Amino acid sequence: MSKKTQRKFILTGTLFLFFTVFTVMIAKVDVQPIGPKESVVGFASLNRLIFELFGVNLLWYHITDWLGVIAIIFAMGFAGLGLYQLVKRKSLFKVDPYLLFLGVYYILVVAIYVLFEYFVVNYRPIIMDKSLEASYPSSHTMIVICIMGTAMIVFHHLFAGKRVRLWILDSISSLLIGVTVAGRFISGVHWFTDIIGGIILSCALIVLYKAMTSYLEEKQKHQPK
Repeated sequence: MSKKTQRKFILTGTLFLFFTVFTVMIAKVDVQPIGPKESVVGFASLNRLIFELFGVNLLWYHITDWLGVIAIIFAMGFAGLGLYQLVKRKSLFKVDPYLLFLGVYYILVVAIYVLFEYFVVNYRPIIMDKSLEASYPSSHTMIVICIMGTAMIVFHHLFAGKRVRLWILDSISSLLIGVTVAGRFISGVHWFTDIIGGIILSCALIVLYKAMTSYLEEKQKHQPK
C-alpha cells in the first residue's frame, strides 16, 4: 500500500474519531431543554442563538427535499449501471469495482442513517408532524453529500480525460451539495450542530470510499497481466 493511500485511511480514521468526539460532546456539553416539549440539546447556547437568528424557512426545507431526490436519482443511475454490467457480463466479479464498492458504500450510509434513528442524540428544533423526530446528524445533509461526493469520484473514473463533461458533472454535484447544506441550515429544521455533524460524518465516509478505490487501483496495477 502506497503512503498516499495510507494517508487516506489515516484521514478516514481521524475523521471518524472527530465525529465520535463531537457526538459525545453534543451529548455532554451545555445540555439544556431548549427543544420542543423540553427536549434536551447539547451546545444549547450556541444552537439557540443561531436558531433564533435565522428562524424557520420551510420553503428551503422543501427545496432541499427535492435536491435530495435529485441526489437519489444519481445513486439509482449508478445502481442501474452496475445492474446492467452484471446482466451483460454475467458475473459479479466483472462489474466495475468502483460500482461494486459504491453499492456497499450506499448500504453503509443507509445503516448509519437507521442507527441514528434509533439512537437519538437530539430532536429537531421544530415539530414537523405531531411528534419529535431525530435530528442528529442531519441525515438529509449526510445523504446528499455522501451521494454527490462519491459521484464525483466515480465520474472521474468513468469519464477520465473528458474535461468538459467532468467540469459539468463536478459543477452540478458541487452545486447540489452547497445549496443543500446552506438550505438545510437556513430552513431551521435542524440545529446548527446537526448540520456540522452531518458534514463531518459525510467527509469521513467519502474519504473511506476514496481510500478503498485507491487501494483497489494499486492492487490491479500490481496484478500479473
